[in-house]
Amino acid sequence: MRRYIHVFSNGHNWLSGRVLLWVVTAALPFTVAACSQSNTNVSDSQSIQAEPVAVQNVQNNKSAPSNAPVNSSSSLLKNVSATVYKDANCGCCKEWVGYAKNNGLSATTHDVADVSLFKERYGVPQKMRSCHTTVTTDGFVFEGHVPAKHMAQFLENPPAQAIGLAVPSMPVGSPGMEYQDKFMPYKVMQLNKDGTTEVYAAIDSPQQQL
Repeated sequence: MRRYIHVFSNGHNWLSGRVLLWVVTAALPFTVAACSQSNTNVSDSQSIQAEPVAVQNVQNNKSAPSNAPVNSSSSLLKNVSATVYKDANCGCCKEWVGYAKNNGLSATTHDVADVSLFKERYGVPQKMRSCHTTVTTDGFVFEGHVPAKHMAQFLENPPAQAIGLAVPSMPVGSPGMEYQDKFMPYKVMQLNKDGTTEVYAAIDSPQQQL
């Protein structure tokens, strides 16, 4: 009897492993395809930094495609200058820089061999990291695909305890991560001087990025 139960348990673990592998594998094309729009040669280090996108969280929004409102032009960041540290082969980083410039940001980009060094330098916690790091001339940090709307709101009235904002990983449908009409709800996180984080804004639809 013990031997029979042991064999059944192993079979259950094997089946669970196969299901988990299928879910993760199915999720990866959304992230890779969206982040490789401009350059399909995404580096290995870039892939490691990005957390897999959960397939069940990706939503269709056919009535309001995410790529339409996110790419609209504005002057939200017209008085803001910043440096963007990114990998040379990161397609979604280039997309976000173009989006930010389209919203008025004066951006200088630096392609660096190890972006994690700059994340550490500017105090971005490991769990808050994404593909690129943007640092304004007055020292505020914006990690990943942060919407211009929330950058402008933050810079207009920076919380005393904050060093910047972050969008962890690379959510499909966020600025620079447009992919067909897909959208994955995400949170803009506030980075604090003491290393803690808190929710700055919850983005549940493409329109909330405007």
